[in-house]
Amino acid sequence: MNGLVSIITPTYNSAKYITETIHSVQQQTYQNWEMLIVDDCSTDNTVDLVQQFMEDDHRIHLIRMPKNSGASKARNEAIKLVQGDFMTFLDADDIWFPDFIQNSIQTIKQTGIPFVFSSYRRSNEKLEFVYSDFIVPQKVTYTDILKTNSISCLTAFLEVKTLGVKLMPDILKRQDMGLWLKYLKEIPYAYGILEPQAIYRIRENSLSRNKKALLKYQWQFYREVEHLSVVASAYYMVQWMVRGFLKYRN
Repeated sequence: MNGLVSIITPTYNSAKYITETIHSVQQQTYQNWEMLIVDDCSTDNTVDLVQQFMEDDHRIHLIRMPKNSGASKARNEAIKLVQGDFMTFLDADDIWFPDFIQNSIQTIKQTGIPFVFSSYRRSNEKLEFVYSDFIVPQKVTYTDILKTNSISCLTAFLEVKTLGVKLMPDILKRQDMGLWLKYLKEIPYAYGILEPQAIYRIRENSLSRNKKALLKYQWQFYREVEHLSVVASAYYMVQWMVRGFLKYRN
């Protein structure tokens, strides 16, 4: 497989990290990619940095949102422009290891599963590995993701020439989970690569770690996006809380 890979990166005031993120893409062993960077009205010099990269690398594209709209709308603007046979996501403060794309495509080829994801290392803001690696399950189904979202944006990799292009639900939080579930309604499972393929930077006061703050969004997701019953929503909410606590222990 040597198809084009479309990489989607939303940015908002990411000047501190965006250079490392773009470098990690440029250093991939697989080079047939396009990087769609969507800036959500940054007030720092994120746009200037991206434009500097664009001068030397025509594979990098910048889309600028007319107003600050949040990660879901930013990602969806890029999804609408995807030209690749594959689609993947990389937030503006995360980093891929050099073989990430190559290994993801190879796994799709070997397994025949058009949706793969990977384990990753977890660092603090200074890229110090003070947290344990997050090792993903080898397979996850629709119901598995309802219990805990073990597919992180930075390693999700989809063969869209097989699965088609779908948009994230237009909600404030849990947009990525909503997209994974759309695909998992159509295929038996997504396949997990056990060897870490990326670095997820955990920032102080990250909302993804603040489970209490996310409770209302998670409940709304079950009820209003997936349209689960109250009983089913309560069951999955308990599962999500317990597994979320375990996920973010050091």
